[in-house]
Amino acid sequence: MKIKYLFLVLAVIFLSCSDSKPLISDDKEHEQNFYEFISAIKLPEKLEFCGENLPLDDIEIRERAEREFYLMLQQPGQLILYIKRSGRYFPMFEKVIKEHNLPDDLKYLSVAESALYQAKSAVGAIGLWQFMPETAKMMGLQVDEYVDERRHPEKSTHAAMKYLKQGFSKHKSWVLTAAGYNMGHTGLSDNLSFQSVDNYFELHLNEETSRYIFRIAVIKHLMTYSDTYGIKIPETEKYSSPKTQKIKVNSAIQDLSAWAKVNGTSYKKVKELNPWILKRMLPAPPKGVFYEIEIPA
Repeated sequence: MKIKYLFLVLAVIFLSCSDSKPLISDDKEHEQNFYEFISAIKLPEKLEFCGENLPLDDIEIRERAEREFYLMLQQPGQLILYIKRSGRYFPMFEKVIKEHNLPDDLKYLSVAESALYQAKSAVGAIGLWQFMPETAKMMGLQVDEYVDERRHPEKSTHAAMKYLKQGFSKHKSWVLTAAGYNMGHTGLSDNLSFQSVDNYFELHLNEETSRYIFRIAVIKHLMTYSDTYGIKIPETEKYSSPKTQKIKVNSAIQDLSAWAKVNGTSYKKVKELNPWILKRMLPAPPKGVFYEIEIPA
Protein backbone atom coordinates (compact mmCIF):
# COMPACT_ATOMS: atom_id res chain seq x y z
CA MET A 1 0.00 0.00 0.00
CA LYS A 2 1.44 3.41 -0.95
CA ILE A 3 1.90 6.35 1.38
CA LYS A 4 -0.27 8.53 -0.84
CA TYR A 5 -3.38 6.69 0.34
CA LEU A 6 -2.80 7.52 4.02
CA PHE A 7 -5.07 10.53 4.26
CA LEU A 8 -7.68 8.99 1.95
CA VAL A 9 -8.03 6.11 4.41
CA LEU A 10 -8.14 8.57 7.33
CA ALA A 11 -10.86 10.58 5.59
CA VAL A 12 -12.96 7.48 4.97
CA ILE A 13 -12.78 6.54 8.64
CA PHE A 14 -13.70 10.06 9.75
CA LEU A 15 -16.62 10.46 7.36
CA SER A 16 -18.03 7.01 8.06
CA CYS A 17 -18.23 7.61 11.83
CA SER A 18 -20.53 9.90 13.78
CA ASP A 19 -21.79 10.26 17.32
CA SER A 20 -25.26 9.16 16.26
CA LYS A 21 -24.26 6.01 14.36
CA PRO A 22 -22.37 3.04 15.81
CA LEU A 23 -19.46 1.55 13.91
CA ILE A 24 -20.52 -1.12 11.42
CA SER A 25 -18.32 -3.87 10.05
CA ASP A 26 -17.15 -1.76 7.07
CA ASP A 27 -16.08 1.00 9.44
CA LYS A 28 -14.09 -1.46 11.51
CA GLU A 29 -12.42 -2.73 8.36
CA HIS A 30 -11.47 0.82 7.33
CA GLU A 31 -10.19 1.48 10.84
CA GLN A 32 -8.10 -1.68 10.83
CA ASN A 33 -6.70 -0.83 7.40
CA PHE A 34 -5.70 2.62 8.65
CA TYR A 35 -3.95 1.27 11.74
CA GLU A 36 -2.06 -1.30 9.65
CA PHE A 37 -1.17 1.37 7.13
CA ILE A 38 0.08 4.10 9.45
CA SER A 39 2.13 1.60 11.44
CA ALA A 40 3.89 0.68 8.18
CA ILE A 41 5.06 4.28 7.62
CA LYS A 42 8.57 4.79 8.90
CA LEU A 43 10.41 7.88 10.05
CA PRO A 44 12.69 9.17 7.27
CA GLU A 45 16.30 8.06 7.58
CA LYS A 46 17.42 11.68 7.56
CA LEU A 47 16.02 14.83 9.15
CA GLU A 48 17.99 18.07 9.11
CA PHE A 49 17.63 21.74 9.89
CA CYS A 50 19.83 24.47 8.40
CA GLY A 51 22.31 21.81 7.26
CA GLU A 52 22.61 20.20 10.71
CA ASN A 53 21.48 16.56 10.87
CA LEU A 54 19.44 15.15 13.70
CA PRO A 55 21.38 12.12 15.13
CA LEU A 56 18.66 9.58 14.40
CA ASP A 57 21.02 6.66 14.98
CA ASP A 58 20.65 7.44 18.69
CA ILE A 59 17.66 5.42 19.94
CA GLU A 60 16.46 8.12 22.34
CA ILE A 61 16.70 10.83 19.67
CA ARG A 62 14.89 8.68 17.13
CA GLU A 63 12.04 8.06 19.57
CA ARG A 64 11.63 11.79 20.15
CA ALA A 65 11.59 12.41 16.40
CA GLU A 66 9.01 9.66 15.87
CA ARG A 67 6.76 11.28 18.45
CA GLU A 68 6.56 14.48 16.40
CA PHE A 69 6.37 12.58 13.11
CA TYR A 70 3.39 10.39 14.03
CA LEU A 71 1.57 13.18 15.85
CA MET A 72 1.88 15.38 12.77
CA LEU A 73 0.60 12.56 10.53
CA GLN A 74 -2.54 12.51 12.67
CA GLN A 75 -3.20 16.17 11.75
CA PRO A 76 -3.54 16.23 7.95
CA GLY A 77 -5.87 19.23 8.15
CA GLN A 78 -3.26 21.24 10.03
CA LEU A 79 -0.57 20.27 7.54
CA ILE A 80 -2.82 21.37 4.67
CA LEU A 81 -3.28 24.77 6.36
CA TYR A 82 0.49 25.10 6.82
CA ILE A 83 0.99 24.53 3.10
CA LYS A 84 -1.84 26.83 2.05
CA ARG A 85 -0.68 29.65 4.35
CA SER A 86 2.90 29.23 3.16
CA GLY A 87 1.76 30.68 -0.17
CA ARG A 88 0.98 33.95 1.61
CA TYR A 89 4.07 34.24 3.80
CA PHE A 90 6.95 32.12 2.47
CA PRO A 91 7.80 34.39 -0.50
CA MET A 92 8.22 37.35 1.87
CA PHE A 93 10.07 35.23 4.44
CA GLU A 94 12.48 33.96 1.78
CA LYS A 95 13.16 37.50 0.53
CA VAL A 96 13.87 38.86 4.02
CA ILE A 97 15.97 35.84 5.02
CA LYS A 98 18.03 36.24 1.87
CA GLU A 99 18.53 39.96 2.62
CA HIS A 100 19.99 38.97 5.99
CA ASN A 101 22.11 36.23 4.35
CA LEU A 102 20.67 33.54 6.64
CA PRO A 103 19.60 29.90 6.00
CA ASP A 104 16.27 29.51 4.22
CA ASP A 105 15.14 26.83 6.72
CA LEU A 106 14.57 29.56 9.31
CA LYS A 107 11.14 30.16 7.74
CA TYR A 108 9.96 26.92 9.35
CA LEU A 109 10.42 28.48 12.81
CA SER A 110 7.39 30.63 12.10
CA VAL A 111 5.35 27.54 11.20
CA ALA A 112 6.27 25.88 14.49
CA GLU A 113 5.76 29.09 16.46
CA SER A 114 2.46 30.36 15.07
CA ALA A 115 1.15 27.95 12.39
CA LEU A 116 1.60 30.95 10.02
CA TYR A 117 -1.22 32.74 11.81
CA GLN A 118 -1.36 35.98 13.82
CA ALA A 119 -1.49 33.95 16.99
CA LYS A 120 -1.42 35.04 20.63
CA SER A 121 -0.01 32.65 23.22
CA ALA A 122 -1.18 32.20 26.80
CA VAL A 123 1.91 34.04 28.04
CA GLY A 124 1.45 37.03 25.72
CA ALA A 125 3.68 36.20 22.75
CA ILE A 126 2.11 37.56 19.56
CA GLY A 127 2.42 37.36 15.81
CA LEU A 128 3.93 35.13 13.15
CA TRP A 129 7.19 34.97 15.11
CA GLN A 130 5.68 34.97 18.62
CA PHE A 131 7.60 37.84 20.15
CA MET A 132 7.17 38.80 23.78
CA PRO A 133 6.80 42.59 24.24
CA GLU A 134 10.23 43.15 25.81
CA THR A 135 12.11 41.19 23.13
CA ALA A 136 10.13 42.89 20.37
CA LYS A 137 11.10 46.32 21.65
CA MET A 138 14.73 45.26 21.94
CA MET A 139 14.59 44.30 18.25
CA GLY A 140 13.23 47.73 17.31
CA LEU A 141 9.51 46.99 17.03
CA GLN A 142 6.93 49.47 18.27
CA VAL A 143 4.64 47.92 20.88
CA ASP A 144 2.13 50.13 22.67
CA GLU A 145 -1.63 50.53 23.08
CA TYR A 146 -2.08 51.82 19.50
CA VAL A 147 0.53 49.97 17.47
CA ASP A 148 1.89 46.44 17.82
CA GLU A 149 4.46 45.71 15.15
CA ARG A 150 4.73 42.12 16.31
CA ARG A 151 1.65 41.80 14.10
CA HIS A 152 3.41 43.46 11.15
CA PRO A 153 4.43 40.50 8.92
CA GLU A 154 7.47 42.08 7.27
CA LYS A 155 8.79 44.15 10.18
CA SER A 156 8.44 41.24 12.61
CA THR A 157 10.28 38.97 10.16
CA HIS A 158 13.21 41.41 10.00
CA ALA A 159 13.18 41.54 13.81
CA ALA A 160 13.18 37.74 14.04
CA MET A 161 16.19 37.54 11.73
CA LYS A 162 18.05 40.09 13.86
CA TYR A 163 17.31 38.07 16.98
CA LEU A 164 18.41 34.84 15.29
CA LYS A 165 21.64 36.49 14.13
CA GLN A 166 22.36 37.43 17.73
CA GLY A 167 21.75 33.85 18.80
CA PHE A 168 24.00 32.37 16.14
CA SER A 169 26.83 34.72 17.04
CA LYS A 170 26.58 33.31 20.58
CA HIS A 171 25.90 29.61 19.93
CA LYS A 172 27.60 28.95 16.53
CA SER A 173 24.92 26.36 15.71
CA TRP A 174 21.55 26.88 14.04
CA VAL A 175 19.99 24.07 16.05
CA LEU A 176 21.09 25.75 19.29
CA THR A 177 20.08 29.15 17.89
CA ALA A 178 16.56 27.89 17.17
CA ALA A 179 16.34 26.40 20.66
CA GLY A 180 17.47 29.77 22.04
CA TYR A 181 14.80 31.49 19.99
CA ASN A 182 12.22 29.34 21.76
CA MET A 183 13.45 29.65 25.34
CA GLY A 184 15.64 32.74 25.17
CA HIS A 185 19.34 32.83 24.31
CA THR A 186 20.35 33.64 27.88
CA GLY A 187 18.34 30.74 29.28
CA LEU A 188 19.85 28.35 26.76
CA SER A 189 23.39 29.56 27.51
CA ASP A 190 22.75 29.01 31.22
CA ASN A 191 21.63 25.42 30.55
CA LEU A 192 24.64 24.72 28.33
CA SER A 193 26.97 26.03 31.03
CA PHE A 194 25.27 24.25 33.94
CA GLN A 195 25.10 20.91 32.11
CA SER A 196 28.63 21.28 30.67
CA VAL A 197 27.60 20.35 27.12
CA ASP A 198 27.64 22.15 23.79
CA ASN A 199 25.05 20.07 21.92
CA TYR A 200 21.26 20.53 21.89
CA PHE A 201 20.68 16.78 21.74
CA GLU A 202 22.61 16.25 24.98
CA LEU A 203 20.66 18.87 26.91
CA HIS A 204 17.90 18.28 29.43
CA LEU A 205 15.42 21.12 28.79
CA ASN A 206 11.79 22.03 29.42
CA GLU A 207 9.35 19.96 27.36
CA GLU A 208 8.52 22.66 24.81
CA THR A 209 12.13 23.42 23.92
CA SER A 210 13.16 19.76 24.04
CA ARG A 211 10.54 19.06 21.36
CA TYR A 212 11.11 22.25 19.38
CA ILE A 213 13.86 21.20 16.95
CA PHE A 214 12.15 17.87 16.28
CA ARG A 215 8.86 19.64 15.48
CA ILE A 216 10.58 22.04 13.09
CA ALA A 217 12.50 19.26 11.30
CA VAL A 218 9.36 17.13 10.94
CA ILE A 219 7.27 20.10 9.75
CA LYS A 220 9.95 20.94 7.18
CA HIS A 221 10.04 17.33 5.95
CA LEU A 222 6.27 16.92 5.68
CA MET A 223 5.74 20.30 4.01
CA THR A 224 8.58 19.65 1.56
CA TYR A 225 7.52 16.10 0.70
CA SER A 226 3.77 16.42 1.24
CA ASP A 227 3.05 14.80 -2.14
CA THR A 228 4.70 11.64 -0.88
CA TYR A 229 2.15 11.51 1.92
CA GLY A 230 -0.86 12.06 -0.31
CA ILE A 231 -1.30 15.79 0.26
CA LYS A 232 -1.26 17.57 -3.08
CA ILE A 233 -1.95 21.29 -2.91
CA PRO A 234 -1.64 23.05 -6.29
CA GLU A 235 0.05 26.44 -6.24
CA THR A 236 -3.25 27.97 -7.35
CA GLU A 237 -4.93 26.74 -4.15
CA LYS A 238 -2.38 28.24 -1.78
CA TYR A 239 -3.37 31.48 -0.07
CA SER A 240 -1.70 34.56 -1.46
CA SER A 241 -1.11 38.13 -0.38
CA PRO A 242 -3.43 40.64 -2.04
CA LYS A 243 -2.02 43.37 -4.24
CA THR A 244 -1.67 46.49 -2.14
CA GLN A 245 -0.31 49.99 -2.16
CA LYS A 246 1.24 51.81 0.80
CA ILE A 247 0.19 55.24 1.97
CA LYS A 248 2.64 57.16 4.11
CA VAL A 249 1.07 58.99 7.04
CA ASN A 250 2.96 61.38 9.34
CA SER A 251 -0.02 62.82 11.26
CA ALA A 252 -2.73 61.49 13.54
CA ILE A 253 -5.75 59.64 12.13
CA GLN A 254 -8.68 60.37 14.44
CA ASP A 255 -11.19 58.19 12.59
CA LEU A 256 -9.75 55.21 10.75
CA SER A 257 -13.08 54.36 9.12
CA ALA A 258 -13.45 57.85 7.63
CA TRP A 259 -9.80 57.75 6.54
CA ALA A 260 -10.40 54.44 4.79
CA LYS A 261 -13.37 55.81 2.86
CA VAL A 262 -11.41 58.89 1.76
CA ASN A 263 -8.77 56.51 0.40
CA GLY A 264 -11.26 54.37 -1.49
CA THR A 265 -11.44 51.37 0.81
CA SER A 266 -13.14 50.19 4.01
CA TYR A 267 -12.28 50.00 7.70
CA LYS A 268 -12.42 46.19 7.47
CA LYS A 269 -9.86 46.11 4.66
CA VAL A 270 -7.53 48.47 6.49
CA LYS A 271 -7.65 46.31 9.62
CA GLU A 272 -7.16 43.10 7.63
CA LEU A 273 -4.15 44.45 5.76
CA ASN A 274 -2.66 46.20 8.79
CA PRO A 275 -3.14 43.94 11.83
CA TRP A 276 -0.54 46.03 13.68
CA ILE A 277 -3.09 48.86 14.04
CA LEU A 278 -4.86 48.05 17.30
CA LYS A 279 -7.52 50.72 17.65
CA ARG A 280 -9.95 52.84 15.60
CA MET A 281 -7.45 55.69 15.41
CA LEU A 282 -3.72 56.32 15.22
CA PRO A 283 -1.86 59.02 17.15
CA ALA A 284 0.73 61.08 15.32
CA PRO A 285 4.01 59.21 14.93
CA PRO A 286 7.22 60.63 16.39
CA LYS A 287 8.74 63.54 14.49
CA GLY A 288 10.54 62.37 11.37
CA VAL A 289 8.72 59.03 11.40
CA PHE A 290 5.71 57.97 9.35
CA TYR A 291 3.31 55.04 9.23
CA GLU A 292 2.98 52.98 6.07
CA ILE A 293 -0.64 51.86 5.82
CA GLU A 294 -1.52 49.29 3.20
CA ILE A 295 -4.74 49.50 1.22
CA PRO A 296 -5.92 47.45 -1.76
CA ALA A 297 -4.13 48.39 -4.97
